[in-house]
Amino acid sequence: MKTNNKVAIALVAGAAIGGAAIQGLHAQAKPIAYVVAEVDVTNSEGYTKEFLPLATKALSDGGSGFKVVAGGKNVTIEGTPPKARYVIASYENMDKAIAAYNSPAFKEARKIGDKYASSFRIIAVEAPQ
Repeated sequence: MKTNNKVAIALVAGAAIGGAAIQGLHAQAKPIAYVVAEVDVTNSEGYTKEFLPLATKALSDGGSGFKVVAGGKNVTIEGTPPKARYVIASYENMDKAIAAYNSPAFKEARKIGDKYASSFRIIAVEAPQ
């Protein structure tokens, strides 16, 4: 076989192997997860001073990448206006999000949070790939 043909075959084979490897890596990647928390706060001062520092540290230690939203102003576009505070945070993947909220540190913080909020609704959602 001529040298040019060997080089061409090697290039095509290398491209095919590289493409297969990249597809395999993409298939293994887990999507980012977002956690949406809706909290009906009954005592804002206690919630802010006692619960938030502990909860924020526990979730940050658990891998929360950043808060997209944390208790800002909300406007109802349609439906009944909520009385709740909202937090939206990102995590590397769903497993890390669930682990952060199931951590002993967050569970301890929730004991305090339950004194200052009538309800917590916490939902994790995977981002589409």
